[in-house]
Amino acid sequence: MERELISKKELLDATGISYGQLYRWKRKGLIPEEWFIRKSVFTGQETFFPKELILARIDKVLNLKDDLSLDELASKLVNGPVDAELGKDGMIERNIVSLISAQRYMNRDEAGTMYPFDRMLKLFTVDMLLRAGEMGLEEGDVLLAALEEHYPKFNGEPCDLVFIRKMGMASFVLVTASSALYFDEEVKMVRRLSMQETAEQLKSKLQ
Repeated sequence: MERELISKKELLDATGISYGQLYRWKRKGLIPEEWFIRKSVFTGQETFFPKELILARIDKVLNLKDDLSLDELASKLVNGPVDAELGKDGMIERNIVSLISAQRYMNRDEAGTMYPFDRMLKLFTVDMLLRAGEMGLEEGDVLLAALEEHYPKFNGEPCDLVFIRKMGMASFVLVTASSALYFDEEVKMVRRLSMQETAEQLKSKLQ
């Protein structure tokens, strides 16, 4: 399943912002460098963005820019949510995890457990794939274990989660974001998911 992209021209037309505003917000860190995706088109090279994330981010910036400086906005939108902690009920209320996911993957935790951002991100990722109907609960157990073991090894560097199936068997791989992957013809790639973009989606639910 490929993420939906929007071209730079389409973005400027849809939001009414200028080229200068877009790149000023990029310099201030309001729009991550990784969201500027260069792709080859028939006219040469063009810049695209992850559509859902960039539109949500620009909407927030436009709504808050009259009350906060760009530096204050960057701190609020980019850094602040990483320090957040929520309990199970709070995560369900904010639609970070479904009730089914909470019962499956959080039932062994002590009552009153508070979950830091990194743990919420792993649970959110598993729940996202479950809601999409792309994997089952038992496969979610495998994915959660893989994220727990391997995601910290990237030390905050951009990485992608690759979900594949071969002959009905699911496997999960974490790779650096720029890695090219090649599989034999019996392998089906179910989803390649940017963990950085997933983290941004989680931040939007915590703001």
